[in-house]
Amino acid sequence: MLDPVVVYTAGVYDMFHVGHLNLLKMARGLGDKLIVAVSTDELVERHKPGQLVIPYEQRAEIVSAVKYVDVCVPQKDRDKFEAWKRLKYNVLAVGDDWFGREDFDVYEKKLTAVGVKVVYLPYTEHISSTILRRRFREAK
Repeated sequence: MLDPVVVYTAGVYDMFHVGHLNLLKMARGLGDKLIVAVSTDELVERHKPGQLVIPYEQRAEIVSAVKYVDVCVPQKDRDKFEAWKRLKYNVLAVGDDWFGREDFDVYEKKLTAVGVKVVYLPYTEHISSTILRRRFREAK
């Protein structure tokens, strides 16, 4: 029997929306087990200060409740290679909005060298937490 294919993806998952759901559904379709890392509040504040709406505990609870997710873990840093060292996943699933970014190319090279397949999934257009925040501000 073959070992299960473990898929890993990570994100903030603030103001959970259909784009998040689409990503998790597509990621789960790539393997037998889906591990989702949810960014901690501290990590989000380092990269997007003042942007977070929903605290980590609630975001993690929402992601954990999604039927496509097998395991939910905290993401304390953005290093996908360090995550692989801890979790030994086979596939990294990421939105195609990350494709070609210099910082992500480094992770892709390191992961490919250890046999991890990197899959870029289609980004759901016209919806994001950033768009939702803007709509809420404009509605005031």
